[in-house]
Amino acid sequence: MQMPPQDPRSDQELIAAINAGDAAAFDALYYRYRDRVVRLAFRFTAHHADALDVLQETFAYLFRKFPGFVLTAQMTTFLYPVVRNLSLAARRQRRSAEVIDEQMPGFIAADPETARSELAAAMANLSAVHREVVLLRFVDDLSIDEIAAATAAPAGTVKSRLHHAIAAMRRDPRVRRFFDFL
Repeated sequence: MQMPPQDPRSDQELIAAINAGDAAAFDALYYRYRDRVVRLAFRFTAHHADALDVLQETFAYLFRKFPGFVLTAQMTTFLYPVVRNLSLAARRQRRSAEVIDEQMPGFIAADPETARSELAAAMANLSAVHREVVLLRFVDDLSIDEIAAATAAPAGTVKSRLHHAIAAMRRDPRVRRFFDFL
C-alpha cells in the first residue's frame, strides 16, 4: 500500500479546506495524525485492536465536527482528550467483558527488557493523573501549557503533578538509577 504524499498545508489550512468540502484535506489530516493517535491510544488501552478502534472513532468524531469546525489550539491538543476518553472507554469495556484481566495495569505495555518492564511497573504505581502528565511531558514532548490545555487543568496543577510524579519515581528503587543524571 502506497502512502499519499505529505500535504504541505498547515492544519489550519487543511481544516479550512475540509470546511469548504475538500475530502482530500481530511485524508491529509488523517495521515498526518493517525500514527500519533494509535500510539497514544495503545498507551491507554495496552491492546492493539482497541487502539485501532480508537483511531477510527477519533477520526469519525472529528469528521462529524465538519463543516463548521474551528481549531482553537494545536491539533494534538484537540485530539488528546478525545483519544484519552475513547481509550479509557474501550479499556473499561474490555475489562468488563473479561472475567480475569491479566494485563498489567497502566498505560505502558510490558516489554521483555528488564529496564523497560521496571519503568512500566513504576509508572503503573503512579496515579492516573500523575502518569498522564509524565507521559505527555516526556513521551509526547508537550509543554506545561500544552498539557494544561489538553487536560483542562491549570498550568500550576500540571507542574505540581509533574513534580510529585517525578519525586515518586525517584523514590522507587526499581527505577532510581534512571534519575542519577538529574
